[in-house]
Amino acid sequence: MTSIILEAREITYSYPYGPPVICGISFHIRKGEKIALVGPNGAGKSTLLLMCNGMIKPDSGMILYDNKPIQYNRSFLRELRTKIGFVFQNPDNQIIAPTVYQDVAFGPVNLGLPQNEVITAVSDALRAVGLDGFERRPPHQLSGGEKKRVAMAGILAMNPEVLVFDEPTSMLDPQGSEDMMELLEEMHNKGKTIIISTHDVELAYPWADRVILMEEGNILDEDIPELAFADKNLIRKAHLSVPILLELYMELVKRGMKEVKHPPRSVLDMIRMIESDRHGQMQMHCEACGVIHIADCDAVPAGKFLSYLSIHTISAIGAMGNRAKTRLKEESLYPDFTYAVIDRCILQAMNGKNSLLLTSGGMLTSAHERIISFNNENNRHIRIISVPTENGAG
Repeated sequence: MTSIILEAREITYSYPYGPPVICGISFHIRKGEKIALVGPNGAGKSTLLLMCNGMIKPDSGMILYDNKPIQYNRSFLRELRTKIGFVFQNPDNQIIAPTVYQDVAFGPVNLGLPQNEVITAVSDALRAVGLDGFERRPPHQLSGGEKKRVAMAGILAMNPEVLVFDEPTSMLDPQGSEDMMELLEEMHNKGKTIIISTHDVELAYPWADRVILMEEGNILDEDIPELAFADKNLIRKAHLSVPILLELYMELVKRGMKEVKHPPRSVLDMIRMIESDRHGQMQMHCEACGVIHIADCDAVPAGKFLSYLSIHTISAIGAMGNRAKTRLKEESLYPDFTYAVIDRCILQAMNGKNSLLLTSGGMLTSAHERIISFNNENNRHIRIISVPTENGAG
């Protein structure tokens, strides 16, 4: 069983002269999980997150990191905050330096790293969040989304094990929100444990491994999203709404559709469920399936994608991760998909169309495994073709 990395035991907290905002709650988070604290404004989500890396001390109870109670002295907290990185809802509360480089370097410098290691840490962090070349930019000239990325880079530069985000998509437009969630997925694929707070059930439902429903400082439920969001009375009590896909599924079941073990958490899941119920198997014949071409954007030589596209029939391009988006931009190409990329490429294949999926690192393995799993579960044969990494047209 995966080890517990963070645990709360009967913690309480009240702000001075105010009512309790955390009311004796307990929970645990396993290493490598994606956890969403979901609830309305005033539920206590932000306060709870601030306790996770010692910025707030509980009035009673305790928080444990890696099975050790948090101690509220300077040396312990300094070490803890290299392990648990916190990104505030408003990045202006976190960005303090006159340039992007100085801000991202603040943590590594204060850790006493040698100058060459600081430079490497800053470069790697900015690359991870898609801000290559922003080192000399003043933060006040950046957009809200870019500021959020700078704040995240400042945390990543210290290479924490746990990333904590208070409302990660607040102040972002729909495209910026998709980019942020894709970035969180990228960090998770690199082994990070991720905790977010949100009131957006549509964001939490497809993303989280587990959901912690909160209301007035209490935990109402803690479960996988399909179960946590399925209790309409509980959701009403939390002043939330049932995610659209889950509500549609429940209504279809009421109208005679076969109930499935795992309710749909994506459009692809919903289509698979509907067509399986109608025909006993997917409507699409294997012969009609399109092909998914997968490219390692760090290994394919410059200029390769244009030549590859010129000799292959590709209907859509998907980019998973910031490096993939940067590579496409360098070659004057633009992705059709930047979020839920694997599922969207599978949907293309189900419609008999071919797609090109660009990604790198651990996400390459995730893409292959997801497509193979889909084929096995649905008796499909969506072919995967790896884009060659050597020079030539492919």
